[in-house]
Amino acid sequence: MKLIKYLSFFFIFLAFNNFSFAKNPSALISGIVDEAALILSSQDPVESKIIRLNAIAEKNVDIDGIGMYTLGKYRKTISEDQKSKYQKLFRSYFLKSFSSRLVDYTNPKIDVVSQKKINDKYTIVNSILEATSKRPQVKIDWRIYTKNPDRPLIRDLIVEGLSLARTQKEEFNSIIQNNGGDINALFKTLEEFLIK
Repeated sequence: MKLIKYLSFFFIFLAFNNFSFAKNPSALISGIVDEAALILSSQDPVESKIIRLNAIAEKNVDIDGIGMYTLGKYRKTISEDQKSKYQKLFRSYFLKSFSSRLVDYTNPKIDVVSQKKINDKYTIVNSILEATSKRPQVKIDWRIYTKNPDRPLIRDLIVEGLSLARTQKEEFNSIIQNNGGDINALFKTLEEFLIK
């Protein structure tokens, strides 16, 4: 299964800890970056880092919300059993797809630049991933769900204008459409990815 080019940046989603309950979205992202740097630069085995970060992600990232969004129009037509199966598969897919990239990063340098409240439900935090000898500077915008201001959750990451959630939605919808609208085709694709 083709992975999104910039999906590796999703690992940053994992780095929630005590900052999960920060009321200021910019402070939340700054906390995330600091926590991510500590975990990824540690001497722990990669497997240990993945376990720690995945546990944090499952507690604090709105994986179900992202999953339902990426399912697109098909979330309205599938049965409750199919929806439950999809949510389980997507959660495993989501975690594995970026955790497999952790070894490529040790200490990402991200500077929070600004934030803009879109409405009562969403705030966009703008940041910059500093350039290195191996990659150019990258603009990263964080879409934070703030309906409950005491419990903000990240719903999307926009890298150089590319929404990762939207790109994933387009990929999933393409798989279903190319198989006559059969949701089982997506299930099979996700299952094959998970056993690799």
